[in-house]
Amino acid sequence: MNKPPTDFFPPEAAVVYDEKNKKLAPISDGMLFLIRLLLKDLPTQSKVLCVGAGTGNEILALAHFYPEWNFVALEPSKGMLDVCRERITKAGLADRCEFIQGYIHDAPIDTKYDAVLSILVAHFIKKEERLTYFKDIHARLLPGGYVVNTEISFDLNSPEFPAMLENWKTVQSLMGGTHESLAKLPEVLRNVLAVVPPQETERFLRESGFNIPVRYFQAFMICGWYAQLVNKTN
Repeated sequence: MNKPPTDFFPPEAAVVYDEKNKKLAPISDGMLFLIRLLLKDLPTQSKVLCVGAGTGNEILALAHFYPEWNFVALEPSKGMLDVCRERITKAGLADRCEFIQGYIHDAPIDTKYDAVLSILVAHFIKKEERLTYFKDIHARLLPGGYVVNTEISFDLNSPEFPAMLENWKTVQSLMGGTHESLAKLPEVLRNVLAVVPPQETERFLRESGFNIPVRYFQAFMICGWYAQLVNKTN
């Protein structure tokens, strides 16, 4: 699989990433709250892989509520991984987290996880590589484990898209979007990112081996699903 670009988050962008996103905290806090509830029945000493861990928000959010869980922060951007390591170390959690610079296929295949989190990552993966991405996640889960996937997802050809685009412009404005960047949003969603309709994401999850993906979250174009790797019986 060709690697998606890493220059979405060069070092200077990684440093200011959290500051730019502070105004969206009500969205991210709600999403992380629901993820915490979704995973509440995992084993006490679970191991969780965070794909595209960014600056470590989901690890920090989960680690305090589940004090015996261990984590792997997998992140292709060195700048983001450095910030992630710094934040997790400052929180006193470094002994519970391994840091790997890379992509999902760089995570050792012989290590299996109770949960794999892909939070706001999949829209950076080309559409033709998306099925392989989810298959790679599936291959790293223990039986009974969960995948939690959140991404920008919408039917960009639907009659509802112009109205949703205006909402998305409001979100981007809160993050410091300029008149020029807002005007380019449709092009970014179609050609820079790989935004697909929710039905496509659900198809990718099913075809990668997950039985029943359940949509648990939506905030404008940010959609989230979870699915469980069901134990197979002979």
